[in-house]
Amino acid sequence: MTAPQAIERFLHYLSVERNASEHTCRNYRDDLARFFRFLGHRRLQTITPLDVRRFLAGQSERYTKRTMARRLSCLRSFFRFCCRERVLEQNPASVVPTPRLERRLPSFLDEAQVTRFVQLPASDTWQGLRDRAILEALYSTGIRVSELVGANLEDMDEVSGTLMVRGKGKRERLCPIGRTALAAIRQYLAKRPKNLSAPRAIFVSQKCSRLTVRQVDRLFARYITQAGLPASLSPHSLRHTFATHLLDRGADLRSVQELLGHQSLSTTQIYTHITPQRLKRVYEQAHPRA
Repeated sequence: MTAPQAIERFLHYLSVERNASEHTCRNYRDDLARFFRFLGHRRLQTITPLDVRRFLAGQSERYTKRTMARRLSCLRSFFRFCCRERVLEQNPASVVPTPRLERRLPSFLDEAQVTRFVQLPASDTWQGLRDRAILEALYSTGIRVSELVGANLEDMDEVSGTLMVRGKGKRERLCPIGRTALAAIRQYLAKRPKNLSAPRAIFVSQKCSRLTVRQVDRLFARYITQAGLPASLSPHSLRHTFATHLLDRGADLRSVQELLGHQSLSTTQIYTHITPQRLKRVYEQAHPRA
């Protein structure tokens, strides 16, 4: 089996058997194409751990450690698949150490900032009502933007105030929607156009088709600028904010893990960072002379 054939079979396996997203498959395709261009399209059986090290070393000056770790993970998965298919006997990427990643605290907004931020969209147009509903929904549920734009009308139960979400690996989970977010969504749905090309989608674009992740990124950036907040904030920051505020108000880590759709509790533990408000509250509750 040639390398291009193995790549196509691997990507098919990711998509069909592992339920990987289009975004993941696209990234893996790009990473593998980059790797085999570097090697000069050599035969799979001739690749050694030294080749993998040389590839990563050659890109370390232009890319972050996080990107390098992702590319190494991609190569490990690909070669593991090749071993499973008996194309290779050993995985040449298995002995290459993962770059040590710096642990970054997630960026988030405080409660006053969130309140001001979600009220920025205008309420006199259906697009403004849509934007307000999007910001409220992201903060209220903590879902990813890809999960938000993929949500359909039948996924939302207004009576119970829940939304059925399809997360990574097409895993489903039920997310509560707060009263404020639910009211904002109802206002938007009452005003949005009727002649839609994507009638099932909850959130649609100005052209009446399903909204995309990139379009949500752009509208979020516009409101960030209006609010005078750091340009480094992204829609994912509302997911960080959701988790931080839940923990600040006493939610347990396991519940937050379920709400975020994390498979591993270790992924959720990044939100256990101490905010000044939580530190002050603990001090006042615990110190005898607070």
